[in-house]
Amino acid sequence: MNVCDSLGDHLVDNVYVKFWQDEDAEGAVAELNNLWFNGQAVHAELSPVTDFQESCCQQYEMGECTQGGFCNFMHLRPISWNLRRQLYGRPRHRSPLRSHTGHRPRERNCHHSPVHRHHF
Repeated sequence: MNVCDSLGDHLVDNVYVKFWQDEDAEGAVAELNNLWFNGQAVHAELSPVTDFQESCCQQYEMGECTQGGFCNFMHLRPISWNLRRQLYGRPRHRSPLRSHTGHRPRERNCHHSPVHRHHF
């Protein structure tokens, strides 16, 4: 799950979620479009984009973005550890992502490819 912290019109209040199965993403969109949040209808849609790595602000990730919230690239708000645990479960001791050296490749939030977005 990626929560956009940018203020630009095309990014404000967007949340991107990746699903393993297309059917799960379609079901989530249908359910979300029946919800209201903070007095506004939730608008969820599927996105053809599966890799948002190029959309993330590299300068923001290094703490150096001078554009603030109005940057045209995504500034991601970290989600809480409790929510992360609810969504993804507890970390496993052995991960299939580990290389033959036993080290896990370095990951950034933007490497997680969201499948749909919704506006609040």
